[in-house]
Amino acid sequence: MTTLTMKSRQRELEEIVSALKTIEPQKLEIVKATLPAVKQHGETITRRFYQRMFTNHPELKNIFNQTHQITGHQPKALADAVYAAAANIEDMSVIIPALERIGQKHRSLQIQPEHYPIVGENLLGAIKEVLGDAATDEVLNAWADAYDVISDVFIRMENALYETTEVFPGGWGGYRNFVVDRKVPESDVITSFYLKPQDGKPIAHFTPGQYITVKMDIGGEPYTHLRQYSLSDRPGVGYYRISVKREESPAAGVPAGVVSTYLHTHVREGDIIPITAPAGDFYLNMESRSPVVLISGGVGLTPLMSMLNTLVEEQPLRPVYFVQAALNSKVHAFKDHVRNTAKSHANVKSFVIYEKPVEGEQIGVDFDKQGFINLDWMKENLPSTDVDYYFCGPTPFMRAVNSALKQWGIPEGKIHYEFFGAFGNLDASL
Repeated sequence: MTTLTMKSRQRELEEIVSALKTIEPQKLEIVKATLPAVKQHGETITRRFYQRMFTNHPELKNIFNQTHQITGHQPKALADAVYAAAANIEDMSVIIPALERIGQKHRSLQIQPEHYPIVGENLLGAIKEVLGDAATDEVLNAWADAYDVISDVFIRMENALYETTEVFPGGWGGYRNFVVDRKVPESDVITSFYLKPQDGKPIAHFTPGQYITVKMDIGGEPYTHLRQYSLSDRPGVGYYRISVKREESPAAGVPAGVVSTYLHTHVREGDIIPITAPAGDFYLNMESRSPVVLISGGVGLTPLMSMLNTLVEEQPLRPVYFVQAALNSKVHAFKDHVRNTAKSHANVKSFVIYEKPVEGEQIGVDFDKQGFINLDWMKENLPSTDVDYYFCGPTPFMRAVNSALKQWGIPEGKIHYEFFGAFGNLDASL
C-alpha cells in the first residue's frame, strides 16, 4: 500500500471499527425492521438522492462521475453500500474490505468530512419521498442515527488516510501537477501516459495494483471530471504511468468516455495533469512468496502490468503466470513486452487468449487459445496449490474467472480482484 503494510492497515481499520459510535437499541430495531423496504427500493432511493443532492449542491457534480449517473452504476453502488453498512452496523468488522475499498476511493477523490452532512440530509430526504407514509419521524430518526455511525467510520478512516498520505515520503495532499513526459500508443485503443512531477520533487511509492485520480477541466464541459486509472508500471522508476483505453459509447444514450477520449485526442507531451497520490485496496502481496497468477481481460491488464514488472525486478525467483485475454492483437496492449519478459525471465510464463483473432494469426504462434478463458484450460495450464490469483477486466470476464476459481477450489483468501463496482464482494455485485 501507499503508506502502511497490509497487516498494519488491517489493524488500523479494526481499531476504527471497534471504536464505533453506538446506536440506541430501540432505534437499532427500527433500522433492522425497515431494512427490507430500503433494500427493495434501494436504487429508487439513491437515484432520487442524487437528483436532490445535485439540485441543492450542483458543485458536487465536479466530484461525481456523471456518466455513472446515466448508466445507473453509481446509484446501484450506493444502494448496495447503504444496505450492507446498515445491515452490519452492529459489527462492521465483517465488511472491512468493502469499507477500505470505499475509503480509499474517497481519499483519492478528496471527499471531505463536510460532504457527509450533505449526503445524509439528501439521503434521508430521498428515503422519505420514496417510502412515503412508511418513513415516519421515528423511522427517519433511527436512520439518521445509523447514518451518523456509518459516516463516522468513513470520516475517521479517511482522515487517517489523508494524514499518512501527506507525511509519507514523496506524498502530498490534494492535487499535484504532473507533466506528460511521454505519450505512447500501446494498441489501437490503449495509450500510455508517463507522468512526472512538475515541481521535480520525489513522488510517493505505491503498491502494484493501486491507482491515481486525474482531474480534467475540458473546454465546453460545465464541470470538472475526475477519473481513476490504475498505475501500469512498477514503483520506484521516477514517474507514474497510466495506460488508458479510449472508451467508445457502449449503448444508445450513453456518451463515449469523456476523459479517455480527451486524453487520447487532445492531451500532448508537455501538458499538465493534476493528480492525487496513489490509492486503492487492490494490491500485490509482496510479503508472500507463493506463485502468482495474473489474469487480465482487455484494459484490465493495467494494474497487472505493474505487478508483473515489480515481480521480475524485486522477486526474480517467484513463479509468475501471466494470462492476457483480448479480442485480438489490434487491441492487445503490451504483448511484446510481456512476451519478451517471459523469454528473458525463467520464472515467468505467458499465455495469450484471443476471442476473435485477426486474419493470418496462428494459434501456437501468435496466441495460445481462441475463445474465452475457462476452467478446463486453467486446470491444464495453471497451478492450483498455494497460489495467489489476481485478476482484472470487464465485469462478465471477472464473473467467469471468479466462478471458475471457486469451482476449482481455490481458497477465497488466495483470490484477489480489482472491481470498481458495487459495495461488497464480486459475487454479491453481479
